Amino acid sequence: MTEIKKAQLHHKIVIIGGGTAGISVAARLRKAKEKDIAVIEPSEFAYYQPFWTLVGGGIVGVDKSIRKESDVMPQGVHWIKDSATIIDPDNQIITTSNEISIRYDFLIVCPGIQLDWGQVVGAEQALKTTEVSSNYSVELAPKTWDLVKTAKGGTAVFTIPSTPIKCAGAPQKIAYLAADYWRKRGILDNFHIVMVLPSPKLFGVPEFSKVLEQVVDRYNIDVRFQHEVVEIDSASKKLVMVDNTNQDHNKVSLDYDLMHFTPPQSAPDWIKKSPLSTGPFGYVDVDKYSLQHNKWPNIFALGDVGSMPTSKTGAAIRKQAPIVVSNLLSIMSNKTPSKQYNGYSSCPLTTARNKMLLAEFDYDMKPYPTIPVINTQKERYDMWLLKRYGLPFMYWHLMLKGLA
Repeated sequence: MTEIKKAQLHHKIVIIGGGTAGISVAARLRKAKEKDIAVIEPSEFAYYQPFWTLVGGGIVGVDKSIRKESDVMPQGVHWIKDSATIIDPDNQIITTSNEISIRYDFLIVCPGIQLDWGQVVGAEQALKTTEVSSNYSVELAPKTWDLVKTAKGGTAVFTIPSTPIKCAGAPQKIAYLAADYWRKRGILDNFHIVMVLPSPKLFGVPEFSKVLEQVVDRYNIDVRFQHEVVEIDSASKKLVMVDNTNQDHNKVSLDYDLMHFTPPQSAPDWIKKSPLSTGPFGYVDVDKYSLQHNKWPNIFALGDVGSMPTSKTGAAIRKQAPIVVSNLLSIMSNKTPSKQYNGYSSCPLTTARNKMLLAEFDYDMKPYPTIPVINTQKERYDMWLLKRYGLPFMYWHLMLKGLA
């Protein structure tokens, strides 16, 4: 791995983003003997973000989720430690925040998703108080556990926005982990747990939604279906929700004692402004099967920033990365891309402090199990072990090295 910082550069393949998607693709390209690969990534650290739910639930320490970016960057890849700010796809030039111009022959766009904390009025101020936290931040996830373990009772609110978000099940998972902790302490009855859910069901796949309905009943969680938080008044510890169950869209107030807040999310603003984007959230406009851009054939996108209509998870990236690499190698050889992504994604739903439901599905929103013999459509202890130990091992030692 070579760190590069020059005024003008040219690379055969440029990857924007050194997160899960970017590193996985870079590692696979190196294994395919590609030599001229550059990764644009400003961060000093790489994160295993699925652990942040367990950090907020008091299962693991936040340090377990962090590695140095230099330790995961594949050998032989040129690391440009900077942020991309402009893409000119017609001239095949990227401009960075330090005004470096980088010319590319082929481009892979995967800078991740943007957390729009300010979209909910008062949310940023509320997160500075002692009653509100979020597992969507490495700095705040430990605070979530502080709130959970010190709480004695009251109204505990867990919010979910209506925008697509990374790991759509994460806001539910922390609610279940907190409730199970309070149950084991014998104080669950002291809490009024409210889950603010923008959808009419707990999960988009009926088979998994039925299981989650049983989990909600077990913990006596008050689910406000088709509601969304639009304002938080941290001074009075009150939130305002819009009730979308009818055409009136009435606003409803609710007092809270503690809250886990999930921010609305979208493509990074600079992607939204680029000619690559599409739709209200500005995601990169790609064919959902080939992951190739719909206008510029030398550009691909994967991960959270892509416009594919599937859940934004690391499991989805694990299936997308080999598709992108194969199709990119095809067009580099003047062949037609032939590999297709079927929309596979999975959500390891921790329903207790020792149980997990592994929800796997495809574009058709039907179960798509990949583990033989085991029935993963129910809560299981062995799936909990997969979440706690198996998946992080796969991430650091296989996925980021292009081996899984």
